[in-house]
Formats: sequence, C-alpha cells, structure tokens
Amino acid sequence: MGTLLEVKNLSTHFDTEYGVIKAVDRVDLTIDEGDTLGVVGESGCGKTVLALSIMRLIPSPGKVSSGSVLFNGVDLLKLDVEEMRRIRGKDISMVFQEPMTSLNPVLRIGDQITEIIRLHMGLRRREATNHAMETLSLVGMPSPEKIIKNYPHQLSGGMRQRVMIAMAICCGPKLMLADEPTTALDVTIQAQILELLRRLKKETGASVMLITHDLGVIAQAAEHVAVVYTGQVVEYASVESLFARPLHPYTVGLMESIPKIDAVSGRDEYLKAISGTVPSLHNLPQGCTFQDRCPHTMQICREEEPQLWEHLPAHKVHCWLYKPK
Repeated sequence: MGTLLEVKNLSTHFDTEYGVIKAVDRVDLTIDEGDTLGVVGESGCGKTVLALSIMRLIPSPGKVSSGSVLFNGVDLLKLDVEEMRRIRGKDISMVFQEPMTSLNPVLRIGDQITEIIRLHMGLRRREATNHAMETLSLVGMPSPEKIIKNYPHQLSGGMRQRVMIAMAICCGPKLMLADEPTTALDVTIQAQILELLRRLKKETGASVMLITHDLGVIAQAAEHVAVVYTGQVVEYASVESLFARPLHPYTVGLMESIPKIDAVSGRDEYLKAISGTVPSLHNLPQGCTFQDRCPHTMQICREEEPQLWEHLPAHKVHCWLYKPK
C-alpha cells in the first residue's frame, strides 16, 4: 500500500485579542491507502482544527501558517479555491461532529445528498436521487425512499449520523475524515456507527482519519494512532504498540483514566486522573507543554522542547525520557 496523505510540519494559528493561539503546532503524520489513523486527545487539543486544516476549512481569524498537506503527492495548501472545491467532497470528505448543526434544517435529506452528487458526479436529478437512495441503503437506513423526503429534525441522532456518513461517501472518496462520529450517541448506536465505518472502509477501500477522545473507539476501529496534546503529536504508533506499551506520560495518563471492571469488584481502587489542567494555548510554557502535569518532569523539560523521537520501531514519542543516546 502506498501513502495517501502526508502531513508535514503543519501549523495552524489563530490571531486573537489574547495573543496567537497555536491550535495545530508542527504536526507530522501519514495515512496509507486503506488505513485508519486514530487521532486522540482531550477536548480543545486541536484534533478538529487539524482535520479542518487538511480540508482547508479554517474559519477566520485562523490560518495555516506553515507546512504542507500532500494528498496523492499534490499539496492541497497550494491549490486555488476552485481546485480545492473539486477535491473537497469528492476525493476527500468529512463527517462533522454534530449532524444537527451540519445538516441544513430547512432542506429535505434527499436534496442535501443529491446536491453533492450532482455537483461532483454530474448526474441528472432522477439519477442523483436514485444514487442517494442507494447510498442511504448502504449505510443501513431503512426505507430510503421515505428518508429522502424527511427533514433533519424528523430523524433520530443515530439516523442523522448515518445521513452524514452517506453524504461523505456518496461520491466515492479516497479519504474520509470522521470528527467524533459517535459523540452524543448511546452505546448501542455508537457500536453500530463504528461497525458501519469498518464495513464501508472494507467495501470501498477508503482511508479514514478517525478523531475521538475515546481510546476504546481507537482500539476498535484504527490501525495507527496519533496522540495529540496542545496541538502537537506527542506519540505516534500502531494501535497494537501503543496499547501494549504507551510511552508518553500523557498517553499513560489517558490509559490509566479508563474505568476498569476491577474498580467495581469491591476492591479499594480509585479512578486515576491526570493532575492539573491543559495550559492556555496562547500562553504555553517554555519547553515541554506537559511539564506541569507530568510526574517525571526534569529541569530540561522546563528549558527545551523535546522532539518526536523514534524510541521503538515505528513508535515515536515527544518526550525527553526517550531521547536517543
């Protein structure tokens, strides 16, 4: 398999009255053809901004300040608006975090899907409607001929999420960015959506960037994972390597904060939490940004920023504990 997406030294900043916010800070990552990359981290760490930067949908006053986004060898950041519009929705699509705010409340579901199909595939209205119903069937929607006549508020949360996925895959994209696709859904529906994404990836051969704050979702659905903190990738590895041996203290903290069955077995075990709070992105400390929350902080952590070093084969970590000797 070849590399489909290669992000190099990508930074996205927002100029605000409080200063410059480094929402994405010198990120490097790759996604291979047919692969799923999980991007995990706390709320506000820059996961969504990373996806929007790739899609070139950063709202003002934000801007991509450096780096490149190579998609099939083409730098998306160098394309003009019309060239990017032709790629967005057709070759690269995005499932947004909250369907109710992403779907147009005054348009029927069918109109919203067929608009994408007619724009990128050039089909006539009847052909586009048939293709829309076929896509809704593919994502497991019952009675698609009825669904296309409904408005978003007439559907449940899980059904709206399936509509969003249908809109994302209707033109056969090579890469799909899924931003918290299971947020606000009950556990049963979450499992159905994850299974749907796995099945669609297998059937269509598309690659997926799966953004989430849930390591359980990553374990189920991804092959590789990038752990993000304050806009930086602090650990990058295969899912198997990360869960077998998490290296960065932040990743270890995330792992330890997962509730375990033993915690309700009658033993005196407490759920562990990462101490402190995430620093303000417009006033980050010198050196490592995790220094005030880390149990292993050294003097060098407060003076110099570490690099993303490869400590194990194909397992990189952004921490002074693992500086090559």
